[in-house]
Amino acid sequence: MSSSSLLPDILAPKLSVIFCGINPGMLAASTGHHFAGRGNRFWRVIHLAGFTPAQLRPEDDRAFLQYGYGLTTAVARPTSRADQLSPFEIKAEAAGFENKIARLAPRYVAFLGKMALSAITGERDILWGPQAASFGGVRAWVLPNPSGLNRSFSLDALVSAYRELRVAAESL
Repeated sequence: MSSSSLLPDILAPKLSVIFCGINPGMLAASTGHHFAGRGNRFWRVIHLAGFTPAQLRPEDDRAFLQYGYGLTTAVARPTSRADQLSPFEIKAEAAGFENKIARLAPRYVAFLGKMALSAITGERDILWGPQAASFGGVRAWVLPNPSGLNRSFSLDALVSAYRELRVAAESL
């Protein structure tokens, strides 16, 4: 997290999964809580996929650690939409971000959407799910972005994709 970020990371060493958003939305940055937008389906999907026994609210985001999960973003600068970031801006923060993941050594780092991982690695053909290459020495997974702006995935499709990661993380 850069010193200019208004959205603090919620991280600890050796977590099961660190969920990595592309960057904070404006509401998340202004409230200081991850996935704060009403249209964002993250907390609902996380609960329905079995990561938490109850649905957390954005203001309870720090409680996510007690379940073995963390939250961060690839880029600290908030924007209204992720497409307001350039691939160059994402790439500029890549080394520091990868070092952070390597230092914390979770079982998985889960990228929410393909955009950040694609910009960092230069790979264009990224598939959903587990990745062949690790990131920071950690198993990488790509999940659909739960943003309300991403209506390419139904709630059921999101839950199914996230549940697959939960099952994999629990089996290690």
